[in-house]
Amino acid sequence: MIRIDNLILPIETDFKNLKEEINKTVEPEGSIVSASLYKKAIDARGRKPRFCCSVIVKVKNEEEFLNKNKNAKKYIEEKYIFKKAVNIPENRPVIVGFGPSGMFAALTLARAGVSPLILERGSDVDKRTEDIKKFFSGKSLDESSNIQFGEGGAGTFSDGKLNTGIKDYRVRAVLKAFAEFGANENILYDAKPHIGTDVLRNVVKNIRKEIIRLGGEIRFNACVDEVIVKNGKAVGVKANGDIINTENVFLCIGHSARDTFKSLKDSGFDMCRKPFAVGVRIEHLQSKINSALYGKFASHKNLSPADYKLAVHLPSGRGVFTFCMCPGGFVVNASSEQGGLVTNGMSYNARAGANANSALLVGVAPDDIDGNDVLGGIDFQREIERRAYNACGGSMPVCSVGYFLGKSENKIGSIKPTVKPEYELYDIGKILPEFITYSLKSGIIFMDKKIKGFADYDAILTAPETRSSSPVRIIRGENLQSISAIGVYPCGEGAGYAGGIVSAAVDGIKAAEMLVNSKNY
Repeated sequence: MIRIDNLILPIETDFKNLKEEINKTVEPEGSIVSASLYKKAIDARGRKPRFCCSVIVKVKNEEEFLNKNKNAKKYIEEKYIFKKAVNIPENRPVIVGFGPSGMFAALTLARAGVSPLILERGSDVDKRTEDIKKFFSGKSLDESSNIQFGEGGAGTFSDGKLNTGIKDYRVRAVLKAFAEFGANENILYDAKPHIGTDVLRNVVKNIRKEIIRLGGEIRFNACVDEVIVKNGKAVGVKANGDIINTENVFLCIGHSARDTFKSLKDSGFDMCRKPFAVGVRIEHLQSKINSALYGKFASHKNLSPADYKLAVHLPSGRGVFTFCMCPGGFVVNASSEQGGLVTNGMSYNARAGANANSALLVGVAPDDIDGNDVLGGIDFQREIERRAYNACGGSMPVCSVGYFLGKSENKIGSIKPTVKPEYELYDIGKILPEFITYSLKSGIIFMDKKIKGFADYDAILTAPETRSSSPVRIIRGENLQSISAIGVYPCGEGAGYAGGIVSAAVDGIKAAEMLVNSKNY
């Protein structure tokens, strides 16, 4: 087999007849026997968008083909193989949290013949979906079952983005697993793959069923109160008041498990502050983003809703960037604590909504936080969240970009907020710290130079976005175990070692591999 990279194809390309389309572009013409997509991206630069692809092909004469096509090379797929465990621990390992890192740590262990016990503080995805619907309809927040907590983690109720910056052969294994359990196979070749919250709910349920089929167990509404350590080694966990004996604990707790962070701190686990980010959600009309990036081809049937990823470095030294952009999505109240407000973005697989939204964030460094408490970043987040809640009596505070920039009154214009369940017009500059507000204003103006209309006065800002990443890292060694306790594996986004669904999943796999390959416990 041969892989051809940087293959440029017009937007009129019929990918159902990929072999014929490629045969028009290679030498000798007509040499392709079969073809499949490996990667597909939209290149919107220039006067007309086009596709930039990598493809896997079978050809009539490999040597001749390689000599005549400089972007072609021999291809051997590096397949990920789930290994069987060297030994089976006497007590089954416990996985704390069933987000991406917890799911894939559990799947890796289960396929290795080790039967993990998963403890998830929230509900299963079906009940969780109902709880969120009730919350969006005006019912009170369930602190254990919401957009942050429950089966699948926070990513289940998001856009389900699967693009990642990490270079690891396990990434492909994660994508293949998602496809195996119900995601569309286009995630295997789209340069910016996403599943969508509607599909992802089914996928995580299917992964859970597979883990159970292989001998694993999951307990929902099981909040871990303490990781029990004796003589520097894990010996168990306490959950809902019950003690479970185990020598192997995977801390896949997510970035919002603030009570767990406190418990770990009180138990003497080594942790440190880490950089994180705070800001808002910004909404534009998706049609305007399409026009800004695709020009007169914005409505072309072969082009998906346009997305963007922007970053600027301000003269002050601050970084402002967009994150988790949701084409055709909507904004949600993603709170997990009574008396606090958090916003996030969500979209369905079709991305068919009228608005585009994205987090617009300002980097926060550890030394931006007063004092030396390792959990100072959490206090910083919580103070903003409480201020937002008190500002509008529990409704999400929103304002127009024009008002935020001091250019117009605060009103709803051509862009209608999608935020659920309720919003209220407010001066969000009164909620955010001054350095965040100043940086956001400057960032919007700079980003408007990159995407015309980004500073549209009718664009809507919803505050605050505080949970894009964890402000804490649980320190671990090269063996991926906590330096404070043998047998404790901090992994994923909450532990400070990932930044999205795929990187968290990969980190969970790597941690599980450490146990699978261990010859003694």
